[in-house]
Amino acid sequence: MVVKIIPTKLQDVKLVETDVFGDNRGFFTETYTREKFIEAGITNDFNQDNQSLSAEAGVLRGMHYQYGDAAQTKLVRVVTGVVEDVLVDIRKGSPTYGQWEGYLLSEFNHRQLLVPKGFAHGFITLTPNVNFCYKVEGYYAPDADRGIAFDDPDIGIQWPMSVDHLIMSEKDKHHPQLKDADNNFVYGEI
Repeated sequence: MVVKIIPTKLQDVKLVETDVFGDNRGFFTETYTREKFIEAGITNDFNQDNQSLSAEAGVLRGMHYQYGDAAQTKLVRVVTGVVEDVLVDIRKGSPTYGQWEGYLLSEFNHRQLLVPKGFAHGFITLTPNVNFCYKVEGYYAPDADRGIAFDDPDIGIQWPMSVDHLIMSEKDKHHPQLKDADNNFVYGEI
């Protein structure tokens, strides 16, 4: 397996592609092999796998992060369906602080996205029945669970569908703007 790293506009964020072998039966790919990822420069100690199912198109989950010492790096991918995955750099002092970028992740392109500590993360489902997988470094810490507003006007995320008809949790509807959020991330210190 070859691990191909694709740089992005956001400082330290990487798209990851692995070899996909397909034929008339379908395909096979190694989604993660520690040694090969280390050779490609991704040295995180992932210790937990998570999965979510979003049954309908238009589900928005985000923009999430864990605060302080509970911060997590994530390696995310889509097993079924299609999402627009969005990251916002919330590391004070970063060359890309407050900037966002969206990435199409799908069962068809097999891409993965490395979400470093210090980024708010979210996604919107573009198809029904999206199975979204997270490989994380660190554990979920409810007391450190934070988020920023998906519609923060200072950031200006351009979601690929109308925000008037999104399916969201109550919690995700009420996150603060980045300027008011609990945020101790400093570029170069995490």
